[in-house]
Amino acid sequence: MPHTLEIKIMNLRIPHDGWVIVCDARKAIFLRNEGDAAFPNLKVEQVNEAPANPSNVEQGADRPGRVQNAIAPTSAIDAPDWHELAEAHFARDTIEAIEALHRTRRPPGFVLVAPPRMLAALRENLDGELRSSIIAEIHKDLTKHPVHEIERLLCSA
Repeated sequence: MPHTLEIKIMNLRIPHDGWVIVCDARKAIFLRNEGDAAFPNLKVEQVNEAPANPSNVEQGADRPGRVQNAIAPTSAIDAPDWHELAEAHFARDTIEAIEALHRTRRPPGFVLVAPPRMLAALRENLDGELRSSIIAEIHKDLTKHPVHEIERLLCSA
């Protein structure tokens, strides 16, 4: 039997010109509601994608670093997780794009939709003014869904 993704349908009310930012660690889709809260009509305004991120082996050194202790044996240092660093950088870039949107277009609110880990990374970079304009935070990965499906999943009663 094929595996199907089951997402609880929400009754989210997104105001006219409200924005929905759907992102994961590699892609952010900025959707604007051209409809109203009762009959949303989400349209793609921009899509941001993270640059290519090769494997940790290709990015890192061939051996982990070492620490020489005066009173203890030499110990290895964990190599950085380049993918985790790239995700954190992409989260900062996404928040900067949202801040720019907030300054220039003054939308009535934002909905953030991202997997839990990315949502946490986005939250870390939010300032107070932007945080107060968030309508909802939804911890789901919907970046691979078509826009009409995102709209249905977020706004159907």
